Amino acid sequence: MKLWMMLLVLLLHLVVCVCLPAPSKVSISSLNMEHTLSFLPGPGTPPDARFTVQVLRLRKSQWRLLAACAQLTAGQKCNLTRAFKDRYEQYQARVQAFTFSQTSNWTVSEKFLPLTDTVLGPPDVSLSGCGDCLLLRLGAPIAMEISPTYRVHVQRTRDGVQFNLSLPYKEETVITYLQPGVEYCVTVSIWSVFNKNTVSSAPHCAFTSRPPSRSSYVVMLGLLAAVCALGLLLILLHFYGLQGFNVLRKCISTTLSYIRLPCQCGGGVPIEPQRRLC
Repeated sequence: MKLWMMLLVLLLHLVVCVCLPAPSKVSISSLNMEHTLSFLPGPGTPPDARFTVQVLRLRKSQWRLLAACAQLTAGQKCNLTRAFKDRYEQYQARVQAFTFSQTSNWTVSEKFLPLTDTVLGPPDVSLSGCGDCLLLRLGAPIAMEISPTYRVHVQRTRDGVQFNLSLPYKEETVITYLQPGVEYCVTVSIWSVFNKNTVSSAPHCAFTSRPPSRSSYVVMLGLLAAVCALGLLLILLHFYGLQGFNVLRKCISTTLSYIRLPCQCGGGVPIEPQRRLC
């Protein structure tokens, strides 16, 4: 009878024995207060194995099962954002593999403090010119109990001259005392007393005021010439009547002849027209 009891105890031990490989590389990553647990199956873990996750709040010293991460498959991740609600509290997580008849040892993560261990990613940035200034627009800040400071790095594209600003959060900030018509590039990062894990935004570049194109200069000169000609015409008409108009027409013809003759003579000295025309 004792032999049968020993065999039964041995069989039960084999059924519930810890035989599966323990998960490996259990780690917690976090970006802007969004926390994620990742892991890898241990070598030799069967394909049908599942994984369960428990979290520990160090003040309470009691492991708690996460229902949303109770039956993960290999390659799945576990969202710990709701479980790590207190950003001033330290947490740990652990992962165990299991099948219908087997379990593995637990693999425990490093300690994690949300406030200091999350990565403060780059804010949303847009930039536009406003004459001799730049208008900087920032997206909504991360939901932190203490508002972070934004560090703004400004660099002039033409010669590399640069400077830094520390600004409180505002939806719109004007960066003043810049050269008009010059391109500047701006990068922005979040800075906090409690967290040095920051990532800067990509450079955003803009002209303080849009530089006029060559065609714009031509149009402006053309309009200026037209206004001057119209003004001169009105003066001549006022003082000389139609005779003044004829004088203006002869003057324009004379001026055009000066412009055309060098081209016709291959760059030689133009023939001087009669001075009596105007």
